[in-house]
Amino acid sequence: MKLLTILVPDGENNNLSSIVGAYKIFTRANAYRKETGKRELFKIQLAGVSPRVQYYDGLFEVKPQINISEISKTDLIIIPSLNHDYDVAVKENKKMIDWVEQQHNKGAEIASICTGAFLLASSGLLDGKSCSTHWVAANSFKSRFPKVNLQPDQLITDENGIYTNCGAYSFLNLVIYLVEKY
Repeated sequence: MKLLTILVPDGENNNLSSIVGAYKIFTRANAYRKETGKRELFKIQLAGVSPRVQYYDGLFEVKPQINISEISKTDLIIIPSLNHDYDVAVKENKKMIDWVEQQHNKGAEIASICTGAFLLASSGLLDGKSCSTHWVAANSFKSRFPKVNLQPDQLITDENGIYTNCGAYSFLNLVIYLVEKY
């Protein structure tokens, strides 16, 4: 069974739908396998640094099930998308960015959803690799990460266990791609 870690970054700058959407699709994939007499593929956990993260001026709240410091090794990490203030998101999540890099060095695969690529690229793991992100953020991404081969027109990139996708709800394609792969 693969340990799947869906990150819940700190700050209100995250896109709740990419956290919930990824969780629901992977959970449904597990349920389908059980219904067909097979064992679940994923042990799914929401992980963060803070015990609670609020969204949309406190209208919604996510409570990560585990702190990233308690995870010694995971198999697949999902980084959710961000809502426009990328520098603040990177600054607020330095500990998480470092953890992602450490996990990758231990063999974890990483999927960044849409503008979550800003967090992933901040780790240096995308240097010299292809990456996609939302077309609205492409110029901002290029200026911050010139060593990354940005492909904003690619629906999905898959390069040596690092996956990205372009904008909006195309993250559903990425998550389904990962379910199919596993």
